[in-house]
Amino acid sequence: MKNRHGKSLLLGLVLLACAAGWLSGCTETREEPAPAAPAGKKVTIKIGIIPEQNLFQQKKRYDPLVDYLGRHAGVVIELDMLSRYGNIIDTFVSNNLDGAFFGSFTGAMALKRLEVEPLVRPEALDGHSTYFGLIFTRKESGIRNGAAMRGKRFVFVDKATTAGWLLPLFYFQEQGIGDYNSWFGETYFSGTHEDAIYDVLDKKADVGAAKNTVFYRLADQDPRILEQLTILASSPDVPENGLFLRSNIDAALKEKIRRTLLRMDQDEPGRRILRDFGAIRFIPTTREDYNPVLEYAARAGIDLANYDYYNK
Repeated sequence: MKNRHGKSLLLGLVLLACAAGWLSGCTETREEPAPAAPAGKKVTIKIGIIPEQNLFQQKKRYDPLVDYLGRHAGVVIELDMLSRYGNIIDTFVSNNLDGAFFGSFTGAMALKRLEVEPLVRPEALDGHSTYFGLIFTRKESGIRNGAAMRGKRFVFVDKATTAGWLLPLFYFQEQGIGDYNSWFGETYFSGTHEDAIYDVLDKKADVGAAKNTVFYRLADQDPRILEQLTILASSPDVPENGLFLRSNIDAALKEKIRRTLLRMDQDEPGRRILRDFGAIRFIPTTREDYNPVLEYAARAGIDLANYDYYNK
């Protein structure tokens, strides 16, 4: 009987010790949770923007969008205006970006090289969520095919664009142009779609390539573009610039950002910002949407996982 009471007393002491946290072996070992952010402090997300247009125009277009996103998703968004397409993957890593609005080609490269996932992309005012490449010249140039381009000056955008690089490569093949470097008098890279368009318009180049959305957006502001330029060829449709985020960003935060953008068209301030951005709404975007670009690149003999995309 005495022994029984002794055991009961010992058991009671052990239970009390566990409850008070005195004995480390009485509970399961658990990882310490990550320290909580200070009260009122918002998460900061760094987003890269590819150089479709000049820096001023890009900021003017994206600033209202990210301000709206930051307010409604409860995050602070810092924009990083990337200076060129050609080092965009390296810059994403070196600048510690959390996401970027990638074009179709850079998006396909990012899927091959980075741990990122696409979230959304805009549906343009004309109802399209894709774009295509254009090859164009001045109407008065007399150039209407590849044969007439011999000895002329061709302006690409960048070796990391679908419209400003892949399309011309296919066009040259179709026109029987084997080595374009020896066919043209000179070729160069403008760095932006806008500059490629204006270089042809202003007679700095004879023929150029760029994406249709930038071409017609500029044409709305400058009537000379439709008056003086003519389209020679176009590419298949590929996804419009979409927002990608790193895969390891908190899932709840990622969903909040995605949901905020998808619902922008449901309130008047959001609709106004979307109109100025050139869109009706944002729509969901998946890895499968980039399959046409991956196939397009493969047909051109480009291995995106190991592609040397620096302009030379």
